[in-house]
Amino acid sequence: MPTTATKLKSKPKARPRRPALPPRHPRRTRDEHAQEIAQDYVEIIAELIAATGEARVIDIARRLGVTHVTVARTIQRLQRDGLVTSLPYRSIFLTESGSKLSEESRTRHEIVVQFLESLGVPDRVAQSDAEGIEHHVSKETLQAFRKHLGRRK
Repeated sequence: MPTTATKLKSKPKARPRRPALPPRHPRRTRDEHAQEIAQDYVEIIAELIAATGEARVIDIARRLGVTHVTVARTIQRLQRDGLVTSLPYRSIFLTESGSKLSEESRTRHEIVVQFLESLGVPDRVAQSDAEGIEHHVSKETLQAFRKHLGRRK
């Protein structure tokens, strides 16, 4: 039976090495999140203009479930980025770049929804899931979705 002195002299068991974590890219993540927000906003603005002829801060806030202050700040950023135009207390309109981004986002959303539905996902769930997927799907994956959908027709 080992004594206390012997126990103290014995080597501690080596801990298994953890694999190194991949490097974080917080700037890239923030940029992607900002792009996702921009896509959501221009899509909603386009939908509101199509439905009512105008897009107002309060209507965007209601659709997104955020405050009008949040929308106003985001609209300022979208103006700086050249995606929307607006005057104080007036409607918000898409620029040519904003319209193009809106159309691209809407098309991606529709393709993702159709793909999910082709797998048997119910429409309500496909619509909801597509909201997240549409912003992160690569061009290659989107093309594969299109190819899959084309074979089904």
